[in-house]
Amino acid sequence: MREAAYRSGLPSGIDILRNMKILLAFLLLHLAIGNLGQSANTQPSYVFIMADDLGIGDLGCYGNTTLRTPHIDSLAKDGITLTQHIAAAALCTPSRAAVLTGRYPIRSGMTSFQKIGVYIFAAGSGGLPTNETTFVKLLQEQGYSTGLIGKWHLGLNCESSEDHCHHPFRHGFDYFYGLPLTNLRNCKPGAGDVIVVGARSRVRITVQIAILALFTALLLDFLGLVRVPWRALGFIFLVGTLLLIVLLLFFSQFRNLNCILMRNRRVIQQPFSCENLTQRMTSEAIAFMERNSDRPFLLFMSFIPVHTALYASPDFIGKSKHGLYGDSVEEMDWSVGQILASLDRLNLSSRTLVYFTSDQGAHVEEISDSGEVHGGWNGIYKGGKSTNWEGGIRVPGLLRWPGVLAAGKSVDELTSNMDLFPTIVKLSNATMPTDRIIDGHDLMPLLLGETQQSEHEFLFHYCNSYLSAVRWHPRHSSSTWKAHFFTPIFNPEGAQGCFDTHVCMCYGNFISWHDPPLLYDLSRDPTESLPLTPASEPQYHQILQAMRGAVERHRGNLAPVPDQLSVGNVIWKPWLQPCCSTAWEQCHCDSDGNRSTELNGTTD
Repeated sequence: MREAAYRSGLPSGIDILRNMKILLAFLLLHLAIGNLGQSANTQPSYVFIMADDLGIGDLGCYGNTTLRTPHIDSLAKDGITLTQHIAAAALCTPSRAAVLTGRYPIRSGMTSFQKIGVYIFAAGSGGLPTNETTFVKLLQEQGYSTGLIGKWHLGLNCESSEDHCHHPFRHGFDYFYGLPLTNLRNCKPGAGDVIVVGARSRVRITVQIAILALFTALLLDFLGLVRVPWRALGFIFLVGTLLLIVLLLFFSQFRNLNCILMRNRRVIQQPFSCENLTQRMTSEAIAFMERNSDRPFLLFMSFIPVHTALYASPDFIGKSKHGLYGDSVEEMDWSVGQILASLDRLNLSSRTLVYFTSDQGAHVEEISDSGEVHGGWNGIYKGGKSTNWEGGIRVPGLLRWPGVLAAGKSVDELTSNMDLFPTIVKLSNATMPTDRIIDGHDLMPLLLGETQQSEHEFLFHYCNSYLSAVRWHPRHSSSTWKAHFFTPIFNPEGAQGCFDTHVCMCYGNFISWHDPPLLYDLSRDPTESLPLTPASEPQYHQILQAMRGAVERHRGNLAPVPDQLSVGNVIWKPWLQPCCSTAWEQCHCDSDGNRSTELNGTTD
């Protein structure tokens, strides 16, 4: 029978069974491949947008009626608005370290015990330690493509000008286009300066003291009262003169040395040009999404605006009601609109979580040399950048994920920018680190309405490395208590900022200590106007006792770490200087093209 079947050309039962097995294996393989592809395609992508020094009151969705921010406001309309979103620090460098690591920046050494609380020279040696785990690195290990466009400000080199030990690549980013340092007034010709003026005044004072000392020595030697060792004095004078020459050369080249634009590891514009810079950054962000539209990605759009020096492209100059500051905000809003439109065009919106925030509150002390206000508005909140009044640390928090997060919803519970870390790690099925304390909490239960209570019971507020305030939101209570142990002394009296020092300081004669601490109930007094007393709050002593206990427990789990913002790590070191030209003393190039970018859509 088998032979007859063979001769007739019909398959035998064995052949049919074999073919069925092959067909079944093929179907299973096809299904497995399909499931793998489906799994990869359903992994969410992320677009994180961080403004620099933007006030919470600058956006229409937080109450502004004179600045036009329709695209940022659309995130609130189509997503969730966080009304008590708190930055872990009120300065750029520590705040950004906290976002990436999910930890108080003091745990990573990214806070300062000195006057300077951020990196101000591109050739400093401090930075975010490589033993810190960022959520970007964890996403990279999950197969994500990761890109940073804009400001980094978390260090660059350690021992040589090309070791890039603190570069974004060392912390999980595949692509970088932006500033390794930050934008300063000094980076825009004609915008004034912050660093050089202060340094020049100190040099002038030092020279005056040296001249006075030399004259005194001559007089005492002439009168025979003191025998002056002229050879030693001459050597000291020579060394001092050489140091003075080096300082003068450095300050004359400050813009070239510190205002740098990089693509990946290469310096492409030194000094960078503000011309169409936001448009160039926008073009880079869109190109990154287009290159990675077929795979999960993380885009961190870290805006240069609205940190001074302010700038705007010709399409936006003079278009707002708030001078150059308003022009810059409205161009940033346009950029957000271009990014959102590109997500729609690439059919990525439904699988992309978009998050918008600012690194801290508005820099209220920013007044241009011509007297124009270059700082933003913090709404009803007191203080601003570099302070732990609400105006310095309460920041926008907008999240949009169509089909996942409810549209037009507000969450009034306490949240932190440190919450980004655990939220993203869990969403992406990465493994949470178990060898360190993570201070943030997963936001998704709050955002999805699965819980009504924030996981944050206490938040600790640092001014540089000094704990200045603590916030307590008791479980199942509507109150949010906040105690200030010290506060900055505003100048002039009655102002909202420290105008004599440009930013508020955290020690010495710049602050006022409070014993007992200033206590507020932010649920009733968000403007921090009326400190509570035992007469006005029956639980006054019990509240302060609970908060002091929380502070002691918090201090008990802080481990000593190297100080990344010490004088030795912040100071300029010539051998670490990034330079794009072969002639070191020039450090000048422009290979970015500085081209005007025409993007889809029109300016609003």
